[in-house]
Amino acid sequence: TGLEISMLGNSALTYEKKHELNVGLSTGFLNNRINLEFDVYWRNNFDLLGRTNTQGTGGEIWKYANIADMKSHGVEFTLSTRNINKKNFKWTTDFTFSWSEQEITNLHTDANIINLVRGTGYNLEGYAPYSLFSIPFTGLDAEGFPTFEIGGETITKDNYSSINFQETDEEVLKSLKYEGPTDPVYTGGFGNTLTYKNLRLNVFMTYGFGNVVRMNQIFKSSYSDFYAMSNEFKNRWMVSGDENKTDIPTIASQRQLTEYGSSAVQKGYNAYNYSSARIAKGDFIRM
Repeated sequence: TGLEISMLGNSALTYEKKHELNVGLSTGFLNNRINLEFDVYWRNNFDLLGRTNTQGTGGEIWKYANIADMKSHGVEFTLSTRNINKKNFKWTTDFTFSWSEQEITNLHTDANIINLVRGTGYNLEGYAPYSLFSIPFTGLDAEGFPTFEIGGETITKDNYSSINFQETDEEVLKSLKYEGPTDPVYTGGFGNTLTYKNLRLNVFMTYGFGNVVRMNQIFKSSYSDFYAMSNEFKNRWMVSGDENKTDIPTIASQRQLTEYGSSAVQKGYNAYNYSSARIAKGDFIRM
């Protein structure tokens, strides 16, 4: 028999807190055939919970703590209408819209390059929660290899090995490009419900705008016959001069892998996967 401590006591931990002001309007017209709801809110959140690294005292390398403060404001809008209200046929419509802007005003946590550029987003003081950053892409060189600018240093195939995804230096992190939040800023839906006797049809659309996504990490230093190529490879660098009309890097030859180092080239292509060239808008409409 034995006993193992999985987590130490944490007397400094306290509740999350919030100050909020909410102003709303709810009204109906034409015997409530048209209903409108409108809300505006301002929120200040304090002592938000999260993980933070420790000095290792007691055997823990991280713990939960009250590490952040955040402010946000936004609007919410709902419009509901009864367009047709007959005995055997009814048609109702619901339209919703919301806009939210958030900013982390205080944060005690450690960040590195890979945390900030990974597609899930990361929290950083002065930005929205789950913000996404990129390694600045500066184009392809004369052989079709991607180049970057990190911390004031130009990165090419000759010094790919200097890329450190675990870098925590503040000046290097500031050199990353801010792309935007991974959560939509504008969200809502548009629904239509049609009822005929006992039959009902619901046509519902949802939408989200204002966020960004990291595109799939499909680029590697080498590929096998078992690898399914993306159609993006059709536009890759193939001959001298292509660097002026495409940002899709070349497929490295065996000679190039030997000359520049296979592991170093792999670092360069990983940096390309997490660069500003591999960002897309996350706007969508679904029905």
